[in-house]
Amino acid sequence: MSSIQDKLKGNWNVISGKLKQEYGELTEDDLAYTEGQEEELIGRIQKKTGKAKEEVKKFIDSL
Repeated sequence: MSSIQDKLKGNWNVISGKLKQEYGELTEDDLAYTEGQEEELIGRIQKKTGKAKEEVKKFIDSL
């Protein structure tokens, strides 16, 4: 299991709040998280924000 998976699984409420603060254009639907669907989640965030996948992952890792 990657650190992203661990981080999302354990702290999703905090992380989703921080993502909404950082990227105000994200909606609840964009941030719908299902365990095992981390890549899809990152893809939705990436598509909505225009940020690179690594940039999104780095932001989540920094939380």
